[in-house]
Amino acid sequence: MSSRRSRSRQTAASMITDDQINDLVSRLHQLLPEIRNRCSDKVSAAGVLQETCSYIRSLHREVDDLSDRLSELLDNTDSTLASIIRSQLMQ
Repeated sequence: MSSRRSRSRQTAASMITDDQINDLVSRLHQLLPEIRNRCSDKVSAAGVLQETCSYIRSLHREVDDLSDRLSELLDNTDSTLASIIRSQLMQ
């Protein structure tokens, strides 16, 4: 079955319009520090999506690094204090 036919079977409520896509890309554009700090406002939707993926990957790396650092700190901390900190982090 062609993609055109399968698209026509979708309900109107589940379809996303070009305006909605443009709005979402615009919101992403505003959220990304790399793009927001550039002088030019003209960035393609593909560019915004690529930057979004790169930014999310960098955030994941940062979270992993911070988690590793926290684990090291907790391993070198008094066990009672480390237990308290761990319990607070799990809330």
